[in-house]
Amino acid sequence: MGGKFVNNIKTVMLLSILTGFILFIGYLLGGQGGVVIAVIAAAAMNFFGYFFSAKIALASMQAQEVGPEHRLYKIVEPLAQRAGMPMPKVYLSPHAAPNAFATGRNPNNAAVCATAGLMQMLDTNEIAGVMAHELAHVKHRDILIQSVAATIGGAINFLGYMFMFGGSSNDEEGGGGGHPIAGLAVMLLGPIAAAIIQMAISRQREYAADTEGGVIVGDPMHLATALEKIHTMANRIPMQVNPAFNAMMIAEPKNFGGSVANLFATHPKLEDRLRNLIGRETTGKRF
Repeated sequence: MGGKFVNNIKTVMLLSILTGFILFIGYLLGGQGGVVIAVIAAAAMNFFGYFFSAKIALASMQAQEVGPEHRLYKIVEPLAQRAGMPMPKVYLSPHAAPNAFATGRNPNNAAVCATAGLMQMLDTNEIAGVMAHELAHVKHRDILIQSVAATIGGAINFLGYMFMFGGSSNDEEGGGGGHPIAGLAVMLLGPIAAAIIQMAISRQREYAADTEGGVIVGDPMHLATALEKIHTMANRIPMQVNPAFNAMMIAEPKNFGGSVANLFATHPKLEDRLRNLIGRETTGKRF
């Protein structure tokens, strides 16, 4: 309980810093008017992200909802009951790369999704371990925090475009045009700042979700062997998705970003995650 509270406090602090950065940039580029624009942009994007981020994430993965007759639904249902959670909506994505994610603003409006590749490459116990990890994210409300971080990063990027091309000025007499250099800097630094914040949030939460997932499924080795398979196949099967959604996945998708993307990796190394799981005793029946 104490650990979760501290984690939430850190998250609020990080997001507050990033929001303050938006306001500072707004003032720097547009004075008081810029602050107003920054507040409006951040509020609008956070509102949109809060209510529609789940639909956006699922649509980007071409995910389709599955019902009680589907194998994935049958795996998730007893896990949700064991975790004492409302049954989330269950989706399947046609991507060949093995991966999974959870989305939604709270446990009552949550969805979990697995790729076709994950369903094909993992056995039932391993799929259960993965979905237990995703349910842990829902239980900890990590998915909302990640969405908020992404939308605030988007607000910074939006400000960069506005002040680069919109002609706003700090000059009270209205002289001068836009701030192309400052605007370009915001467009470049904004996503990096958002990535750093998301990285700081996501890595610790991945450890917590792994641990909780092991408890939910009843045996952490189910998740450990699943992670090994996912990481092995991810190196062979790239999955091109919007980088904004990387933090939502159980394993960071491999794409053409190469080593540069690793600077802003949202997930811990596989070895560290396995070390976090191995040696932890869990109770409960094997799935």
